Amino acid sequence: MRSRSAIAALACAIGFLVLTGSTYQLAIPGRRIIFPADHFSHPDFKTEWWYYTGHLTSESGKRYGYQVTFFRFGVRDRQQETKEPLFTDLYMAHFALSDIEAKKFTFRERINRGIAGKAGAATDRYRVWNENWKVEGDAKNHSIAVDDRGTRLRISLRSLKPPVLHGENGLSQKAEGRGRASYYYSLTRMQTDGELTIDGKTEKVRGLSWMDHEFGSNQLGADQVGWDWFSLQLDNNTEIMLYLMRRKDGSVDPYSSGTLVNADGTTQHLYLKDYRVEILDHWKSPSSGADYPIKWKVTIPAEKVELEITPAFPQQELITNRSTRVTYWEGTVEIKGSYRGKSVTGSGYVEMTGYAGKLNI
Repeated sequence: MRSRSAIAALACAIGFLVLTGSTYQLAIPGRRIIFPADHFSHPDFKTEWWYYTGHLTSESGKRYGYQVTFFRFGVRDRQQETKEPLFTDLYMAHFALSDIEAKKFTFRERINRGIAGKAGAATDRYRVWNENWKVEGDAKNHSIAVDDRGTRLRISLRSLKPPVLHGENGLSQKAEGRGRASYYYSLTRMQTDGELTIDGKTEKVRGLSWMDHEFGSNQLGADQVGWDWFSLQLDNNTEIMLYLMRRKDGSVDPYSSGTLVNADGTTQHLYLKDYRVEILDHWKSPSSGADYPIKWKVTIPAEKVELEITPAFPQQELITNRSTRVTYWEGTVEIKGSYRGKSVTGSGYVEMTGYAGKLNI
């Protein structure tokens, strides 16, 4: 909503804000999403993020999961209307790398004001940057470059399927009420090639990625504490996105939903009644004390889908004290199960917010 994976209170890691006033537009029915223009920034909306997750294999056979996220957070509503603001947006970025065999998790973060070109997001082309971290591209070909303290990722991504519009024509409702929504689409299967450098050693890498883009102004309800988000890429060339919006009383908000992406790129909207997520195990973080679900069974009965989802390893928690100040779990997972009577495997990402406390800026 990926998460998603975070702005919102900034999370998807950041996530979903309660906005008052009319400084920003709301995500409401009637807007048509077009490409490549909607890859660009939308400063008339308060929160926005561009979210990439993926799985890479190096030349030597090592396997990695990665997350690269760029966030834009509007602050015009916090400044006096009578003055020309020094800056109108804060920009944050997260980069996480999961070394699957070594069970090692590396996390980096950035925050900058939109001043003097240090960080920003273009409105006339697809280019988002935070210092020397950047993502850019066109309708289906993107490139990512991040480099921090001896860890560097430079990859090119090519979308193998058309964009997937979630919700109703790209309007993803998250709670009851006008504007409690985001415009949300994904590129669910992107061929990925490039280089990964760790401690001075560079290897070529290749794999698959998933891209989410969301923008809106008013999403998280007062009784909502966070969400669980799943992006699943199966070896039969299908993908599944699901999210559960969690309430204070432990129930799941009925506006939770998902999307099933068929091998030919056609999609099916999933309402909460169409799928079930059963928690099979938990893990308590030694860093934050948060108690996270850590293994799941996902079923979509009408489609005869049964999947067991297991993290590559538990310690994939991000404590973002130097940027979004949100603690969330975002990690690579492995998938096995059955799809319409046939065995499937796959890889994915899961994001969980609100387990270390309700999302707040």
